[in-house]
Amino acid sequence: MSTQNKFIDHINEGYTCKGDFISLGAAMLGQEVFGDASIKIPLKTLNRHGLIAGATGTGKTKTLQILAENLSNKGVPVLLMDLKGDLSGLAQPSPGHPKIEERHKKIKIPFEASKFPVEILTLSEQEGTRLRATVSEFGPVLLSRILNVTETQAGILAIIFKYCDDNDLPLVDLPDLKKVLQYATGEGRTEIQEEYGTISKTSTGSIIRKIIEIEQQGGDLFFGERSFEIEDLIRQDDQGRGFINIIRLNDIQDKPKLFSTFMLSLLAEIYSTLPEQGDSDRPELVLFIDEAHLIFKQASDALLDQIENIVKLIRSKGVGIYFVTQNPTDVPDGVLSQLGLKVQHALRAFTAKDRKAIKLTAENYPISDFYKTAEVLTSLGIGEALVSVLDEKGRPTPLAHTMLRAPMSRMDILTTSELKKLTSASNLALKYNETIDKESAFEILNEKIKNAKADEAKEAAEKDRKKLNKRSSSRRSSSNSTQKAIVKVLTSATFIRGALGILNKMLR
Repeated sequence: MSTQNKFIDHINEGYTCKGDFISLGAAMLGQEVFGDASIKIPLKTLNRHGLIAGATGTGKTKTLQILAENLSNKGVPVLLMDLKGDLSGLAQPSPGHPKIEERHKKIKIPFEASKFPVEILTLSEQEGTRLRATVSEFGPVLLSRILNVTETQAGILAIIFKYCDDNDLPLVDLPDLKKVLQYATGEGRTEIQEEYGTISKTSTGSIIRKIIEIEQQGGDLFFGERSFEIEDLIRQDDQGRGFINIIRLNDIQDKPKLFSTFMLSLLAEIYSTLPEQGDSDRPELVLFIDEAHLIFKQASDALLDQIENIVKLIRSKGVGIYFVTQNPTDVPDGVLSQLGLKVQHALRAFTAKDRKAIKLTAENYPISDFYKTAEVLTSLGIGEALVSVLDEKGRPTPLAHTMLRAPMSRMDILTTSELKKLTSASNLALKYNETIDKESAFEILNEKIKNAKADEAKEAAEKDRKKLNKRSSSRRSSSNSTQKAIVKVLTSATFIRGALGILNKMLR
C-alpha cells in the first residue's frame, strides 16, 4: 500500500463518527490535499473545551468563525468574546470568491454562503445589548478573588454581605458596596461591632481602593441592573439554529482587570444556573474567548485557581470553552491540560525564544508517523492548521495537517447602519438596555444616616432646652431665697426693736 493510501486510511480511521459531527476540512500531506480524508469533530465531544492558537494573521479568527457557524447550524448556541471587533460579519452572508470555490473543491465540501442569527452584546456604552450583574450576584468569595484581597479583608467582605442580607440592604452596584464599607467603620461602627465583631478602618480603606481600581476600568458600567439572565444566551431561531451571541470587547483590551472580572462572573453564573447534563449528544452552549491571554494577564493566583476549577467542572453542564490566543504558552498548564480539541495555526520562529516555544508546542500534540510536527508548525499556510480532537470515546485523534473550510458568512465587520439595524430589531436590547436605579444600600444608608443625624440634632436641642430651663429655675430659686431672707430680716424682733429705738431718739 502506498504512503498516500496509508495516510488516508490512518485519518479516516481516526476521524470516523457514528453520531453527528462538524466537518472542519480535509487532511494534507506535504502540499497535497486529500478530500477523501475528512477532518470531523464529533458533536458530543465539543463540551471538552479546546484551543485555537497561532501567530497573527494565520487564520485563528476565521477558524473560530467556522466553528461558530457550524455549531449554530447544529442548533447549538454560541457565545463569542470579540476583542478585535471583527466577528459581527456572522450576521451577513459571504459575498463569495473564486479562491473559496477552489478551496472547497479541493476539500470536497460544498460551499453555501449564509448568514446566521446574531445577538450583539456589550459591557460598555457601545451599540448592542447591555450586560450587567449585581454585586450581590458575585457574592463575597468570588468578589474577594477578583479584588485579590487578603484573608482578613475577605472576612470583612463576608461580614458586609451578611450584614446586608440581615438588614435588607441590596448590594446592586459598586457605590452600594463602598457605602456599606464606609458605614461599617463610621456611623454604623457600634451597631456592626456589637453583632458581627470589630472591623478595621485600615482594611476597609484598602478594599475601597481596590474597588476604585475596578471602577476606573469601567466596572461601574458593568455592575448594576437589570442583570443579564443566562437563559437568554441559550436560544434558537425559528429555523432551529442556535443564536451566536457576540460580546463586543474591543474597547476594553487595555483593561484586563475588567475583562477577567467579567469572564469569571459569567462562567460562575453559567455554572450555577445550568443543570447537570450528563452524557449528551451535543453541548448546551459553547464559548469562544478571543485574545485569551487577557484573562490570565495580571490575574492573581486565587483568580487563576478559580478559572481552572470552573473549566474542569463546567463541561458537566454541557458547556465547552475554547481559548483563542497566539501561543499555547499563554494558557496556564492547569487549563491547557483540560483542552480536548486543538487547532494550531502557523507559528513564526524569529528568535531563540520563539524556537523554544515551537518545540514546546509540538510536544503538546500526538506523535505522528507522517509529520515532523515542529517543522510543519512553521510552514503552515493561511487557512491551514494542525488539528487533533477527541473521538467519540474521548481518545485523541491522529494529528492532521488540515486545509480548513471557508466561513459561510462575511469575513468582515458590519457597517454602522447594519449594526444599528441589528440592535434595533433585538428583543434582548429592548429588555436590558433600560437602566434601573431602584433603592439599594447606598440610598437606604444615606437615609438612615440622615435620620440618625436629625435624631441627634433633636436630642441635642432637647438637652440644651433642659439645661436652659434648669438655669432659669435656679435663678428664680435664688431670687426667691433672697427676697425671703430680706422679709425675714425686716420682720425679725431685733430689727423692729432697733428701728423703734432710732425713732424715739429722733422724737426727743
